[in-house]
Amino acid sequence: MGVTATAHGKELLEMGYAVDQVVHDYGDLCQSITDLAFERDAPFAVDEFRTLNRCLDNAIADAVTEFSFQREANVATKYKAEETQRTGFLVHELRNSLSAANLSLRALEVSHMPVSGATGALLRRSLATMGSLIAGAVNDVRNQAPEHRETLSVASFIADAKDAGQLQANPKGCVLEVQDVDATLGIRVDRDLLLAALANLLQNAFKFTHDHTQVKLRAYALGGRVLIEVTDHCGGLPPGSAEKMFTPFAQHSEDRSGLGLGLFIARRSVEADAGTLSVRDVPGTGCVFTISLPRYPWP
Repeated sequence: MGVTATAHGKELLEMGYAVDQVVHDYGDLCQSITDLAFERDAPFAVDEFRTLNRCLDNAIADAVTEFSFQREANVATKYKAEETQRTGFLVHELRNSLSAANLSLRALEVSHMPVSGATGALLRRSLATMGSLIAGAVNDVRNQAPEHRETLSVASFIADAKDAGQLQANPKGCVLEVQDVDATLGIRVDRDLLLAALANLLQNAFKFTHDHTQVKLRAYALGGRVLIEVTDHCGGLPPGSAEKMFTPFAQHSEDRSGLGLGLFIARRSVEADAGTLSVRDVPGTGCVFTISLPRYPWP
C-alpha cells in the first residue's frame, strides 16, 4: 500500500490536485470499504477496523509526503530555470557592452582619434551600460525594481545606435545604411535597455548577413506607434523558424559563439516598454526585425 500510495501522491500532483484532495481521496476509500462491508453483511471487528485505519493513515502519510516532495522539486526546478535565465541575461548583456567597449578602445588606439569624439562617447556609453547592468543586478538581489523610463528623441536614439552598429559593420565589409528620422518623433523607454535590445538586433543582423551586403536601420511613425526596423541580407529564414528565433537558449545556425539569448532578451526589453518585437521573412533576401513602441511627442 505504501508503494501505491507514493505513486498516487505523485499522480495527483501531475493532475493539478491540492494536498487536501490527496487526504480526501483516502477518506473516500475508507468510507467505500466500510460501505462495502455493510452491504456484504461482513462488519469489521474492532481490531480489524483499527488495522484498516492504521494502513490508511500510513498511506495518507506516504501519499502526502510524495506529493509535497514532488511539488517542492517542481518549484525548485522552476526557480533554477528562472535564475539561469536571469544570469544568462546579465552575462549576455555584459558581454555585448564589453565587446562594444573593446571595439571602441581599439578604434581609438588605431586611429588616434580624440576621446571627446563619437567613438569615445560610445566607449563611455558602453561602460555606463555595464555599470547600469551591475547596479540592476544588485537591485534584484535587494528585491528592488526601479523604473528608468524617459521620453527620448527617436532621431537621437537612432544616432546612438548607428555609432555602435557601424563598428560591427566594418569587419565584414558591410554597409550600415541609416535613414533620416523625423525630428518630432519621441518614445518613452528605458534608454539603456532599449539601446541594448537594438544593439542585439544589429549584432544579429551583421552576424548572419552575407559579407559585403547591406544592413538597414530606419525609424518612422505609423499611426500612434513608432516602428524601428533592422533589415539584413541573410538569404531568408527556414520555414517555420520565425517565432522560434525568440526562444531562450535556442541557436538556429551552426554558429555557436553566443548563448542563444540575444533575441529573447531583446523581446523582453522591448515588451517592458509596452512595445513588441517581431520578425518578417523576405524569402531569398533576408529578414526584417521590427520594434513597435507607443509614440510620444518630441520635444
